[in-house]
Amino acid sequence: MDPSRQFSGLKRKEMLEEMAQQQFDVIVIGGGITGAGIALDAQSRGLRTALIEMQDFASGTSSRSTKLVHGGLRYLKQLDVKVVAEVGKERAIVYENGPHVTTPEWMLLPFYKGGTFGKLSTSLGLRVYDFLAGVKRSERRKMFSPDVTLQHEPLLKKKDLRGGGYYVEYRTDDARLTIEVMKKAVELGAMAVNYAKVEELIVKDGTLVGVRVVDQLAGSDGKDGKDGKDGKDGKEQTASYSLYASKIVNAAGPWVDTLRDMDRSKQGKTLHLTKGVHLVFDQSRFPLGQAIYFDTPDGRMVFAIPRDGKTYVGTTDTNYKGDIANPRITMADRAYVLRAANEMFPSLGLTEADVESSWTGLRPLIHQEGKDPSEISRRDEIFISGSGLISMAGGKLTGYRKMAESVVNQIAAMLVAEGKVSAALPPSRTKTLPISGGDVGGSAQLAPFLRSKVSQGLRLGLTEPETMLLAQRYGSNVDTVFALLEQHRGEAARRGMPAAVLAALVYAIEREMVVKPADFFIRRTGALFFDIAWARQWKAAATAFLAERFGWSEAQTAAYAAELEQMLHEAVHPLEA
Repeated sequence: MDPSRQFSGLKRKEMLEEMAQQQFDVIVIGGGITGAGIALDAQSRGLRTALIEMQDFASGTSSRSTKLVHGGLRYLKQLDVKVVAEVGKERAIVYENGPHVTTPEWMLLPFYKGGTFGKLSTSLGLRVYDFLAGVKRSERRKMFSPDVTLQHEPLLKKKDLRGGGYYVEYRTDDARLTIEVMKKAVELGAMAVNYAKVEELIVKDGTLVGVRVVDQLAGSDGKDGKDGKDGKDGKEQTASYSLYASKIVNAAGPWVDTLRDMDRSKQGKTLHLTKGVHLVFDQSRFPLGQAIYFDTPDGRMVFAIPRDGKTYVGTTDTNYKGDIANPRITMADRAYVLRAANEMFPSLGLTEADVESSWTGLRPLIHQEGKDPSEISRRDEIFISGSGLISMAGGKLTGYRKMAESVVNQIAAMLVAEGKVSAALPPSRTKTLPISGGDVGGSAQLAPFLRSKVSQGLRLGLTEPETMLLAQRYGSNVDTVFALLEQHRGEAARRGMPAAVLAALVYAIEREMVVKPADFFIRRTGALFFDIAWARQWKAAATAFLAERFGWSEAQTAAYAAELEQMLHEAVHPLEA
């Protein structure tokens, strides 16, 4: 199969069938950033790797974070020095390997009389942070007087302000980071499929040798399933595939313990899920000019970050025992974040009506008895069961690459010990391996790269904002999007869509395995969070195009449209409890 077509939504069924014909070295269960990172590390070291995800890629925690590749300054409060040192150093690596999806962001930490942080503790904490994280000289912390702090952000509360600390974090698009890592794994030969759920672990003589996977879309499009039964009567048809590998990795995030249950190995340490919510405001209502990290009256730390004409604020940190697949914001969550925002930015008087969108994510932490949600360590751990299931639990977005390296090192040692590989695997390559779209010459060359692409986009008839958005979203892959724009210009006009929108949609289908409207508007573009009006404007045209490309029935088209509509509704309307 042509490598450029191996991540096409139109090829999902074909890929599942091909995966069932092969013997893999590694099967990764879970298509979030942890799973994507493991697939990339394993495949780049020469291990034949497959990845399966029961929903869409990045649909869980990896599209619902605070969208920061950050060093965890707040973990210094917990004296979790190892976490700060490790993930702090990883920030620059993640940035250099994909500067189009991650960018440095100066963060202002104001401190107040009686607050969690004082001048001395802020100065010392940031200095230690710089040291542990190996921060380069140009990004080391600065300390500001109250006047200078307010110059940087006039919206801040003035009463009892004692000054501010200034340091660098890294802002990212978490879902697109995940997709670009996944695409790089696929470019190197890995196979990855979404909407493929593990229903059974295949064990032989007490050893885990494979998984039975059920295609979650089979029969739902009115076409034949693998079993050959006709799905035209509208009934769901089962299409299952048995996939085999030497090693199976459980990187299912909040579902890690579900798979451990299936393996009958959930004992000892278990997951502890906590929930975090974020609210999005338009800059016309919340004109924040500077990213802020501030403490709340109850001692929690909250971010307020400007992005793409919006400001988002979060997060909460509460225990969670509800629906893992679809965590929802509650009225209490919304009230908490609004109260925190109004406490720090009192002149704004933000209300529920000002909330333009929101998202809710779960943190799959490792349970620590007696600790509050905010106190639980973000460290990652590897569990290996008696059957051989390798589970990765805990961790942070920032540390995904190092976590993957650790897992694959473990796999490599096991394969050598079992005589399944003839020689030791090479060390991890990912420290200096650009992710998909990251071939722009590193961070130093990103600005000239973007300027050249803006010039190219203008020649194609795009506006400067349109071109900049595409270039920043797709990085070095933007030339493919430009080519699709030229190819589909006439069709876009016939459909009443901007050529840039249709080109992005076609690219998402053919190169990023989009199969539903929600995949495109949430995970591939982030529009539901940061441009919900754009999502509402183009949802019908995009759904109609997808329906034609995939051959959906009227019923299936209506179902997928309703699914997106429900998500648009939930982003704005919280649960009562």
